[in-house]
Amino acid sequence: MSEKLYLYPVWLRIWHAINALMFLVLLVTGVSLQYSNPDYQLIRFDYAVTYHNIAGIILAFNYLIFLFGNILTGNAVFYKLRRKGLVDKLLKQMNYYISGTFKGEHTPFPVTKKRKFNPLQKVAYLATMYMMIPVMIITGVALLFPEMIIMNVMNLSGIYLTALLHGIVSIFLLIFLVIHLYFSTMGSSPTSNFKSIVNGYHEPH
Repeated sequence: MSEKLYLYPVWLRIWHAINALMFLVLLVTGVSLQYSNPDYQLIRFDYAVTYHNIAGIILAFNYLIFLFGNILTGNAVFYKLRRKGLVDKLLKQMNYYISGTFKGEHTPFPVTKKRKFNPLQKVAYLATMYMMIPVMIITGVALLFPEMIIMNVMNLSGIYLTALLHGIVSIFLLIFLVIHLYFSTMGSSPTSNFKSIVNGYHEPH
């Protein structure tokens, strides 16, 4: 087996743990609020509101740690995406996930010290961390302080539209979470990638 690569520094692992925990709290409380029923409450309504707001605030501050951490430590370089040949690279990686991995083929873009993510991961993480998460934070803050929201947009309630956008993006984030967890099992062993985010070392195939 190749030498282990130290790819996940302490600050990144702490950020990831807080982010994952807050995301789960937001998911559970969000579902409870969305489908609240006085007779069948997943979480008591007032508790769900409180926990959701607290988790959202923590996640927002944690996101700032992610941004500044990327800039100050150079971790941002792993998110740089080159458009030249991108489509071919994405198709190659998709083909590996769909069939290659089940045939015992080697990943077309193995992890190295200079390449932490394959092209498909880069696109997914860029869309998640630099698009969807900011939208969730902005709409979440707006719903926390509804006086900030434009009351009427094309004869529709601004609060309703903000809540709708918040809910739609949360569904996409849930889909991302499920896929992320599944792909995380595709390491040198089903648990190796989970261990790496705990001890910081990636285990190559």
